[in-house]
Amino acid sequence: QVQLVESGGELVQAGGSLRLSCAASGRIFSSYVMGWFRQAPGKEREFVAGIAWSTGSIYYADSVKGRFTISRDNAKYTIYLRMNSLKPEDSAVYYCAAANTGFVGRRPHEYNYWGQGTQVTASS
Repeated sequence: QVQLVESGGELVQAGGSLRLSCAASGRIFSSYVMGWFRQAPGKEREFVAGIAWSTGSIYYADSVKGRFTISRDNAKYTIYLRMNSLKPEDSAVYYCAAANTGFVGRRPHEYNYWGQGTQVTASS
């Protein structure tokens, strides 16, 4: 069993920056991958970024490339999402997810552990 706890979401002005954190606990193996998803009201949950725990391979959604950076701290079992140049359309609940699959999937059903979510709002 894996537990995920996100933090860092808040209200910022468009153009601003935020850093989200996701602390993982439980039985985490090197084959785990972790990802950030987001869900805005009335929309489906969408992939934002993902990282493979062992290799550090990183993937981004096209909509956030060049603005968002995912990183990990192996010692703390924590991943981060640095978000720069935030736009109003980035506003959503951001979720951290984990899967013991060995590959970074882009669809929610490919992950079996989820955090509670943290709200990010970029106001125009």
